[in-house]
Amino acid sequence: MIERAAILSTGDEITTGKVVDTNSNYIADKLVEAGIDVVAVITVGDVAERIIWAWQQAIAQADVVISTGGIGPTADDLTTELVAKVAGVDLFFSEEVAERIRRIFASLNRPMPENNLKQARFPVGAVIIPNHLGTAPGYRLELKTPHGRKHLVVLPGVPREMKPMMEETVLPWLREMRGGGDVFLSRTFQTFGVSESGLDELVAGVVKEEEGRLAFRASFPQISLRVTVRGKPHEVGPRLDELSERIRARIGPFVYGEGDVTMEEVVGRLLKTAGKTLGVAEACSGGLVSHRLTNVPGSSAYFRGTVIAYADTAKTALLGVKPDTLRQHGAVSEETVREMAVGVRERLGTDIGIAITGIAGPEGGTPEKPLGTACLALATDGTLVSRRYQLWGNREWIKTLLSQLALDWVRRALLGLPIAEAGFIRR
Repeated sequence: MIERAAILSTGDEITTGKVVDTNSNYIADKLVEAGIDVVAVITVGDVAERIIWAWQQAIAQADVVISTGGIGPTADDLTTELVAKVAGVDLFFSEEVAERIRRIFASLNRPMPENNLKQARFPVGAVIIPNHLGTAPGYRLELKTPHGRKHLVVLPGVPREMKPMMEETVLPWLREMRGGGDVFLSRTFQTFGVSESGLDELVAGVVKEEEGRLAFRASFPQISLRVTVRGKPHEVGPRLDELSERIRARIGPFVYGEGDVTMEEVVGRLLKTAGKTLGVAEACSGGLVSHRLTNVPGSSAYFRGTVIAYADTAKTALLGVKPDTLRQHGAVSEETVREMAVGVRERLGTDIGIAITGIAGPEGGTPEKPLGTACLALATDGTLVSRRYQLWGNREWIKTLLSQLALDWVRRALLGLPIAEAGFIRR
């Protein structure tokens, strides 16, 4: 029976800070949803002695250890040979896996380096976990140790390969191995416009400890709140619904979606359902809003385009902003952004026009308009709303906040919620 897990990430790129370890975040989240206690997350570089030490520590603490990274074809990919050493077993060569790797390279019309066959070697006793998106399969291995029966799961470090393997193969197996009559159900609320501490304050006392468990996750620019319940199969569904209603009553104005959903997906769904079209005018955000919108498959049904009017001359020539408006009020002003929103709506022939202008920095701020000053406007048939904000952070942070804020304005407009009157951040 599996109740406790440890997560192990390997790679010099992680320990040196060149790559952020999002894999551990993702795996921990999924394990908690499955009702498995995560007792440790260990990160080590590509040094054999350190990797062996990390495996030994993790095995001593957990029933299952899930590892990512170190199973590629290069010399610094040490995981498999070291797992075999820790387990005290030899390696075997899988001709079936090797042939699949050869076929992948052949389909790409590329010669296969011989070192790729390193990925066809596994510890004796390993059960192979298919990788449908890459050349490195994962595997799991059962051990008998002085600490009891243990399970090792080894997955690639590439997130787009690891995540489907976790979802399709590892998690179903873990749920089966966890056993017990109780089941776990979770629901996640995606919020924007409230800080993590503010969200915690809002839901304080809404769920008793014996009823369920709340977990927060800050993933800029949104905050996720997950409620998890445990119980008999016929009990957990109604209890989760009841707790979710209590939570919505507290944080409803800040919730933009439920589940693993982005703001752009929610906005796209609302636009499609309403049969509305959208045009965007961007200055300091440089096309980030349109980039996010077009990341959603099927966005051509509602998204008409973007005018990136960075220079003042472009605002005038492409969006019809009056030169007098720019002279009197400046590029970063409610007066200018209102004309941008109207202009993009007229030129693209859309139902909704949203516009952004601002000072993302690190230069360009003044005492009257400091770094982080930003203005938004939204135009529809007969409606024109604008507001000035004072944001914070570096250039990338401000651009991201603005893109999220603009999309939230569109969401609110489609749902008939207050737009400019709504507060931005509740600390």
